[in-house]
Amino acid sequence: MELTPDTTTLFEIWGVSINATIVNTWIIMALLTGVSMLITRNLRPDIPPNRWRTMLEVIVRGIESQIEEISRRESYPLLYFVGTLFLFIFTSNLLMVVPGFAPPTASLSTTTALALSVLVAVPIFGISSRGFGGFLKTYLEPSALMLPFNILKEFSSGISLAIRLYGNIMSGAVIGAILLGVAPFFFPVVMEMLGLLTGLIQAYIFAILATVYISSATAEPKNSNEAKETP
Repeated sequence: MELTPDTTTLFEIWGVSINATIVNTWIIMALLTGVSMLITRNLRPDIPPNRWRTMLEVIVRGIESQIEEISRRESYPLLYFVGTLFLFIFTSNLLMVVPGFAPPTASLSTTTALALSVLVAVPIFGISSRGFGGFLKTYLEPSALMLPFNILKEFSSGISLAIRLYGNIMSGAVIGAILLGVAPFFFPVVMEMLGLLTGLIQAYIFAILATVYISSATAEPKNSNEAKETP
């Protein structure tokens, strides 16, 4: 039983092996891009929205409300990044119910790449919001002695994101394989329903954690807020 798509080599290009993780990742990206283009191709105020456009607007508005609730500010700066993470992970987990499709999130390389993207996004958003000097000061809080510990905290956060997502997918695959061996006619339907639910939860948790990390890096210092409130 192959639990990760990294072990499945589909073809080679100039001696470079292309595994199922790479191919399925591009399939998901093409699917999301194509669906978005089809839904928004007639995006004009004089054309009433159809059900697909309404569904897309509900999803986008739901992501916006969650970002605003966590960050306590406008969702626009984080919407594209966090929304892309959520839709990619959810679509990847959703397609797990398709026979023969191995979700890229079942690969540790994919989950590590997603976690690294969050680690890179944290300083980018932090510097753009607070300036280079203001962002670096966050690593010296509450004192300069905390610098190595704050740096270690950033890397441990990324590692925990990757392992958490990978572990959830892998555990679901192992449990599903065991149940299929016990009762192959009944449990497939149950596992597909549970897969849809867990896929949504995993995508939601990952996006929420990414929002929390970025929001903490872009939050205004408490000292500046207190200075503003002092008459």
